[in-house]
Amino acid sequence: MELEICPFGEIKGQSAQRFTLRNTHGLELQLTDFGAIVVAVKTPDRHGVSANINLGFVDLAGYAQRHPYFGATVGRYANRIALGQFSIDGQRYQLATNNEPNHLHGGEVGFDRFLWNATPVSEPENASIRFTRTSPDGEEGYPGNLQVAVTYGLNDANELSMVYEASTDRATVLNLTNHNYWNLAGVGAGKILEHLLEMPCDTYVPVTESLIPTGKMESVAGTPLDFRSPQSLGSRLSEVDGDPLGYDHCFVVPGEIGQLRPAARVVDPQSGRVMEVETTQPGIQLYTANFLDSSQVCGGFGQHDAFCLETQHFPDSPNQPTFPSTLLTPGESFHSKTVHRFSVR
Repeated sequence: MELEICPFGEIKGQSAQRFTLRNTHGLELQLTDFGAIVVAVKTPDRHGVSANINLGFVDLAGYAQRHPYFGATVGRYANRIALGQFSIDGQRYQLATNNEPNHLHGGEVGFDRFLWNATPVSEPENASIRFTRTSPDGEEGYPGNLQVAVTYGLNDANELSMVYEASTDRATVLNLTNHNYWNLAGVGAGKILEHLLEMPCDTYVPVTESLIPTGKMESVAGTPLDFRSPQSLGSRLSEVDGDPLGYDHCFVVPGEIGQLRPAARVVDPQSGRVMEVETTQPGIQLYTANFLDSSQVCGGFGQHDAFCLETQHFPDSPNQPTFPSTLLTPGESFHSKTVHRFSVR
């Protein structure tokens, strides 16, 4: 395993670094301590030609602007909280409604906007970077001093792992994820509509027009959300509700929460690249980059130039009593793990 560290630029008088992990099969992972962001993932196709398959920017300046969460660690609460409100023990908290009328991805200044502490570890068959920070009580309106860690690992089995850990000194809510934008044909190769997606999910989380869950789970059977057998992402796009057009849906991952289990498999017929996703989380959000508009802040990338598979708890869980709890209290430890496994066919 190889591990390289180099400067990545400065922001607000602080220096950021870029970390490059590389295994013996040519799989390369680039990270930065700004936002604990995945900068690039380079992997060979069926002919051995390597390409970056993760949308992002070449320098820190791109990430310093209000980008669409490219590769970002998202928190304290990924996805949406209705009206930016929740209650703990009878006390109501008001968060920023940065996605009117709701709260999205931790607020105006989420975890992706901070410089994290970084600790690299390199071993013969594994390499990892552990990012840590303290989110202080009241940050973005959330209660509690939160100690949070994100560890990205790469091994010679072509597995990229993401491990999230957290503890708090006061009851709070927590939902952590990574917002990688994938294009298995390679960044800049065009739309992902021919990518084949398979997910074992029998049910999904229906939402209102403002993308807040109704509180029910519904079957994917007979809908364009049924990926229990491989389907191209573009084959039923016209049947999906939403404006702009595309998938932005949370699916229920079958099996025991807390246990690592299959959540998705994606194949790009063009390059032969395959990505399998396993997670301990209860849900996985499929998003087909519907809001990318080819602007500079979007890195020049357009609608459907990538897809996201965000492993997470369900949206608005603090206000949904039937959903798995996202409450974290003093003395408890939060832990989740997601693995991306890469191969070719």
